[in-house]
Amino acid sequence: MSTLTESAPGFRPGRTLPLRVEAVRQLKRRRTQVMGLVLALLPFVLVAAFAIGGTPEGNPQRGPSLMQTATESGANFAATCLFVSAGFLLVVPVALFCGDTVASEASWSSLRYLLAAPVPRARLLWSKLAVALAFSAAAMVLLPLVALAVGTAAYGWGPLELPTGGGLAAGDAAWRLTVVVGYVFASQLVTAGLAFWLSTKTDAPLGAVGGAVGLTIVGNVLDAVTALGDWRNALPAHWQFAWVDALQPRPEWGGMLQGTAVSVAYALVLFALAFRAFARKDIVS
Repeated sequence: MSTLTESAPGFRPGRTLPLRVEAVRQLKRRRTQVMGLVLALLPFVLVAAFAIGGTPEGNPQRGPSLMQTATESGANFAATCLFVSAGFLLVVPVALFCGDTVASEASWSSLRYLLAAPVPRARLLWSKLAVALAFSAAAMVLLPLVALAVGTAAYGWGPLELPTGGGLAAGDAAWRLTVVVGYVFASQLVTAGLAFWLSTKTDAPLGAVGGAVGLTIVGNVLDAVTALGDWRNALPAHWQFAWVDALQPRPEWGGMLQGTAVSVAYALVLFALAFRAFARKDIVS
């Protein structure tokens, strides 16, 4: 089939399933719109919570935290929103966009028709993966942007007050937060790889999404087991909050570099497994 289609006059595999078409399809889906609404509403929920309960008090045993400075400025509020959501909430859109993309086509029995169009298997996966990662990155950007706007309206525009004392000017704080968002996205690539690989192995979108979220939670649990010692350094979850080092008077990059290396390494292996599995899969749905 592929030999015949690739040699057919005028057929160009690279022109099939354009990214624009796939992006529009995904953007129109209800789950994309609902997830965007949830992320956009979170800052409003936190502002209401702070208005009702006040700013959280610090824990003397753990020292100062971002939560204590949440209402100091819009930049502080954006950093706090990232802090409370990076551990779990931001895992969900990544797992959803990457885990639902192929499995949903199979569950609708439309996957075989896409391949019969004909869309080469590798081209189909590349298009879907690129769009899924783009939507995941958009989710990472949407939350802090809305939080920055909401926080500025509620608490004013000012420097980023650091929990350890001192502050960062607005311009310096902006690029530090940009680095933080980039790192949060990089740390979620493991979840993206898990979800995408599972999406090529099952026809149940909920199984792929739930499996990726579940395995991510297992990683967090294992990281909490201090008896594992240095073995925890190989867990992506061990580095998920390394971005806090960027919000220091003098930023430390070592933890973020290690976390990025671990996350990207796992992700590349999982993406390769996804392409390998899909290339050999008998598509019947």
